[in-house]
Amino acid sequence: MTTTAELTLNGVSIVDTFAEAFPTMAARVIVTAANAHWADVAGTVMTGYATSVIACDAEAAVESVLAADETPDGRPGVSVLVFAFNRDALAKAVVGRVGQCVLTCPTTACYNGLLDTPTDKQFSVGGQLRFFGDSFQQSKKIGTQRLWRIPVMDGEFVCEDRFGSLKGVAGGNLIIAGRSPQAALSASEAAVTAIREIPNVILPFPGGIVRSGSKVGSRYKKLNASTNDAYCPTLRGMTDLAIPETVEAVYEIVIDGLAADDVQAAMRAGLHAACSVEEIEMVTAGNYGGKLGPHHFHLKELL
Repeated sequence: MTTTAELTLNGVSIVDTFAEAFPTMAARVIVTAANAHWADVAGTVMTGYATSVIACDAEAAVESVLAADETPDGRPGVSVLVFAFNRDALAKAVVGRVGQCVLTCPTTACYNGLLDTPTDKQFSVGGQLRFFGDSFQQSKKIGTQRLWRIPVMDGEFVCEDRFGSLKGVAGGNLIIAGRSPQAALSASEAAVTAIREIPNVILPFPGGIVRSGSKVGSRYKKLNASTNDAYCPTLRGMTDLAIPETVEAVYEIVIDGLAADDVQAAMRAGLHAACSVEEIEMVTAGNYGGKLGPHHFHLKELL
């Protein structure tokens, strides 16, 4: 069975459907270092194995690269967004990732990137990691900001005491179907480039692109999710496909953001960029009939 579309953008069929996203808790972590290289290393390692909460403790990625005049300590840095199902899970993921991946990285420091959040929306990060200092750690307060100075072998690791959190949105998505693998990948790369210009969003999968789109459930009872066979061209003739006969490859873009408007803006930018590439047959989106989450992003509203 092939899905048909009534909408078009630059000659590309746009399926009249919606992406379904769900609420999460989110934090922004600012990592700085002596130079941009080590800030990038810390941000990259901290966000490893953070693609999907189906199997990971969090969804995380570098949001943006920060110049020295954009960071709390006047050094180059990166902004990282982290998403989890609830605040306790978020706190555990942030503390673990900062402790194992930022504290250990040469020359780094770590700061809260969500300012002015209420006390009851905050959680301890530096306040937990300080114990690594084995009683040699020191507290420093600048205005209302409390920092912990933890001795390490190249000097001190400075980490803010408490980090803020807020309700975020996870699971915005675009599914891009091309007449060739090269076209599908080129369109997905164009979408990623456009989306990365939008603030307050991340693309948690490798390079921002998902090759292994999933559906809920499996023929194997122990699995919560399995391959989205309706979008696997090699299964043509073995299962009902939701793609035209001319499609040879499909990629998915998954978007998490601090607010629904941010996710919608990112989806719009990605959709238009993808549809500017030749040999793209169709763009659609994944949903669960409205049962997964309250955020529904209709593709026809993004045209």
